[in-house]
Amino acid sequence: MAISSQGTRTGIQVGLGIVILVLAFFLYRSITEPYDRIERQQRITEQTRERMSKIRTALIDYERDSTAYPDSLQVLRQHIESDSILATRQDSVFGGPVNLDSLFFSPRTGKSFQYTVSDTGRVETYLLEDPDTQDQIGTLSGDPTETNVASWE
Repeated sequence: MAISSQGTRTGIQVGLGIVILVLAFFLYRSITEPYDRIERQQRITEQTRERMSKIRTALIDYERDSTAYPDSLQVLRQHIESDSILATRQDSVFGGPVNLDSLFFSPRTGKSFQYTVSDTGRVETYLLEDPDTQDQIGTLSGDPTETNVASWE
């Protein structure tokens, strides 16, 4: 009888040990998954803002060359491809290499950034918006002090 109760006791202890390990695993996952999700969202936000800042740099260069902002992001892309400084010295101008295939799209959903030019005021302004968040650069109000200002700065 002692052997049977000893075997049962060992079986229960092993079973409880397995239950403890399984519960510890689920506890670990319940703590780390939300944190990983938040970190991933922060990385995507940083990538989005970095792309928008690079577009702002190209818009400033375009405006400096032609005294007006481009009508569309496609015109800006053509300018980047044809401008010798922007095309060859991307590290010094943009702070790193630029992939033109993805530059004009939000990393969150792949939607194109929304770009609008306002030339109705005394000073031409533009508005570059992320379609997935409230992030934006510039203004359509005509206020020259907000021309190249980002909403997150």
